Amino acid sequence: MQILGVVRTTQMVGTILTSSQPHQRSRVETIYEAIVGRIDRGLIRAGERLPSIRTATQTFAVSKNTMVEAYDRLVASGRVESRPGSGFYVTQHQPKRAKIPSPGKVDAVDIVWLLREQLEKRYEVRIGDGRPPAAWMEGPDVGMLLRPVTRPGKRALPESYGSPNGLPALRERIALTLAERSINAEPAQVLLTQGANDALDMIVRHFVEPGDTVLVDNPGYYPLFGKLRLAKATLAGVRRNIDGPDLDDLEQRAATTGARLFFTQSLAHNPTGCSITLPVAYRLMQIATKYNLRIVDTDPFADVLPATSPRLAALDQLDRVIYVGTFAKTLSASLRSGYIAADPQTIGALADLKMITRANSSGYVEQIIYDLMISGRYRNHLKRLAGRIETATAAAYDSLSQLGLPIFGQPRGGFYMWCQLPRHIDDKQLSKRAADLSILLAPGSAFNPDGSASSPAMRVNIAYVGDARFASFMKDSGAIS
Repeated sequence: MQILGVVRTTQMVGTILTSSQPHQRSRVETIYEAIVGRIDRGLIRAGERLPSIRTATQTFAVSKNTMVEAYDRLVASGRVESRPGSGFYVTQHQPKRAKIPSPGKVDAVDIVWLLREQLEKRYEVRIGDGRPPAAWMEGPDVGMLLRPVTRPGKRALPESYGSPNGLPALRERIALTLAERSINAEPAQVLLTQGANDALDMIVRHFVEPGDTVLVDNPGYYPLFGKLRLAKATLAGVRRNIDGPDLDDLEQRAATTGARLFFTQSLAHNPTGCSITLPVAYRLMQIATKYNLRIVDTDPFADVLPATSPRLAALDQLDRVIYVGTFAKTLSASLRSGYIAADPQTIGALADLKMITRANSSGYVEQIIYDLMISGRYRNHLKRLAGRIETATAAAYDSLSQLGLPIFGQPRGGFYMWCQLPRHIDDKQLSKRAADLSILLAPGSAFNPDGSASSPAMRVNIAYVGDARFASFMKDSGAIS
């Protein structure tokens, strides 16, 4: 019978089971994947009977409970059916396997296209990606970090929905972290969110009315532009220099537009990678006071940047600055968790909005993050991540220098660099041609609030820029000599 193929896998599976480490696949997963692999390849045909629980337990040299759980997973997957009194059989109707869609022809290069490609990951070469490689964030080392600190079943789950402000213990820990950055905030001034994008969405919903003019970085964070357009706001871009926002441009726009809100990213700026200097930060707060501007400052790389980096929230102590943090860039994009720190009145209003629009954030995810922080494992992970960023940044400088692509400023600490392109290059058309070759580029025009680019450029991810296929494409396309 074909089922003998399952038996013939036992030597391999037995080796895996006896050598498995705590961070590797469990015995259940190993058995499940071994059988699924043979079913999917047609080595075990539809209608055939699997070995009994007793036989399989002896075959795989595991406990009865382990084998029952593996068979239960096979049934849950739709590949196997249980016939009471008879046994387990491969089903006649196998679930269709999802096909990874090919990139296809690109009709329009815009912020929706770029965001979709960040999430669907259909391109082989990911120069324009906004995230690092999975091995940096979600590989075996971080997978081990995400295991519960306490014994299985001992982690206390949040009661009901919990506080609308989020897990109190995590808010207390974040308040201590903010104090290390010279930002004095009570836990009551911290509101937990489902990441930085969720935080920005709530802030936009609360503060922005249709027709309002809102100041943003230019170039700046393109998903924010999409949220503001949905709110029917008018976007006014503030030119970004290598040391932060252009202060003359900021003051002129604040004086002439009547804007009362400025969204920025002071440190390891997306997309340029550059950071604000202390003199610029100090004068920026003077301008904000003069024109009654609220500042929303997002700090996604805070946990791998020096605590002494110049932060607007430290200068202002959350008077008119709303500070947004996230764990997505430094822990895992899959753990959707972030926070807002602001004055008590603003936090109270945003907490009410959170209840109305979201009910709450995930107390379970917040508990995981809290456990990682207090155990010291998150801090150890950050040390490794900071080392990877430093190494990749140095390599990216070398790669871009060899290609003759000028780098804007001196980016450090984040994932991004901003490269100027020759004046004759249309960065959108360049991205379309790259897409045909399964190369993802992030054109500079996508980071401009009005969707154009006065000077062609592109954002590059330091982790991917050394790919030889990127260098070959840039030379063949005429973008570099």
